[in-house]
Amino acid sequence: MRISIIGLEDERFNRQLQNIANLFFEETDILMANDTSADVQIKFDLQIQEKITVSGELKDQNGQVWVSHYQKDQNLSVSEKEQFKQIKNAVAHVYLTVLQDWTGIIQKWGILTGIRPTKLLHRKVQEGIPLNKAHQQLKDDYLISDEKIQLMQHIVDRQLAVVPDLYSLQKEVSIYIGIPFCPTKCAYCTFPAYAINGRQGSVNSFLGGLHYEMSQVGAWLKKNGVKITTVYYGGGTPTSISAEEMDMLYEEMYSSFPDVENIREITVEAGRPDTITPEKLDVLKKWNIDRISINPQSYTQETLKAIGRHHTVTETIEKYHMAREMGMNNINMDLIIGLPGEGINEFTYSLAETEKLMPESLTVHTLSFKRASEMTKNKEKYKVATREEAEKMMELAENWTKDHGYVPYYLYRQKNILGNLENVGYAFPNQESIYNIMIMEEQQTIIGLGCGAASKFIDPITGKITHFANPKDPKSYNDNFEAYTQDKLNILDELFSEKGSPA
Repeated sequence: MRISIIGLEDERFNRQLQNIANLFFEETDILMANDTSADVQIKFDLQIQEKITVSGELKDQNGQVWVSHYQKDQNLSVSEKEQFKQIKNAVAHVYLTVLQDWTGIIQKWGILTGIRPTKLLHRKVQEGIPLNKAHQQLKDDYLISDEKIQLMQHIVDRQLAVVPDLYSLQKEVSIYIGIPFCPTKCAYCTFPAYAINGRQGSVNSFLGGLHYEMSQVGAWLKKNGVKITTVYYGGGTPTSISAEEMDMLYEEMYSSFPDVENIREITVEAGRPDTITPEKLDVLKKWNIDRISINPQSYTQETLKAIGRHHTVTETIEKYHMAREMGMNNINMDLIIGLPGEGINEFTYSLAETEKLMPESLTVHTLSFKRASEMTKNKEKYKVATREEAEKMMELAENWTKDHGYVPYYLYRQKNILGNLENVGYAFPNQESIYNIMIMEEQQTIIGLGCGAASKFIDPITGKITHFANPKDPKSYNDNFEAYTQDKLNILDELFSEKGSPA
């Protein structure tokens, strides 16, 4: 789809125009010029005075025309950057409206293309805005549907029930520990995940660097009296390493981190069932870790083969029962809507199989075409569900979880997500993942340790976010882990200086 844009010369509009177009069309080419050969022309008239006034006219190749107008008071008391954001949102209103009218496709998330919609509602709650007014503002400012606003409200309510002090945790931190190895790499994956077979030298070197990071960061936290809210072992698949290596890693955690016994939650992803053994479960139990993920993604064997997961459906079920029998009391499972070759029948079957297990939490992902994934690079090999099928499957998930006592407690969205939908975490009440809430709502610093681990340092006073990422490949990490550790400690020193000290 080629879209000619007329009347918006400022290149700062380009990215938003591209992102919104991608909600409607799989491949879009935005031309910031008058091009009569384009599939559609959209002409804007933008007036900025006390009010921001935008008009848009869409004309297709058949000569049919759709128009939209939008006007909003301009807030001149904010920064120049925020003023331009108001202008961009006004343009987005008109742009989205004419594209919806032309295509007949309604975007329930409105003009939002960001990852964390619930942050918008949390902000309004923190500002003391009455909920009915906050909901109307979300509808007016972003064109979010009533259905999605209600979902956001359910999630915000549940998060505040699970973490009542959510808005006052800036002086604590959470820890993410990245283990960059998997048995094989899934076709949809862009996480740092290297096939573990044949890379034992890399594993040993990597773990040495990780232990160093844990000891140094732990020492800093103890020295500065900073508590840890949650710890999350992700990857990759953290259970790809040996039981002995896991044991040494958790021993390092207990010796290095402050007050580990009072950390609210420690999670270890055991997402690939083919990595779970009785010996590894024994290690988890030894260190009082009972929250794990065992991720089927699908209960159709042909699908698992197509996406490169080298375990069987039977193995998923067997390992789930093994974990349960060995004392794992909080198990999460993931399902993915829209995997290659799967439609409503296959997803309904996956929900029926989940019903036989009833994990404490179920995360329902919608397939996202991530730029660097095997699936995106070779789309012609992978037939996926239509927008309508994806929406129906999401509706099935919503109804199934509600009928079985699960409640939604976090959500996030991704670019190029099938059907412009979302990923939603459901859980039995009081079994929610606190880490998932913390990472999505960005209320506190999360320190990333290990290969490919991303840190988000949040200023306790201003809320400003500083991003810092460790390298994704083990060799680069192994060569420089001391330097990356020191860089993080320097940022922590600045954040938790006297002005923001928890003391």
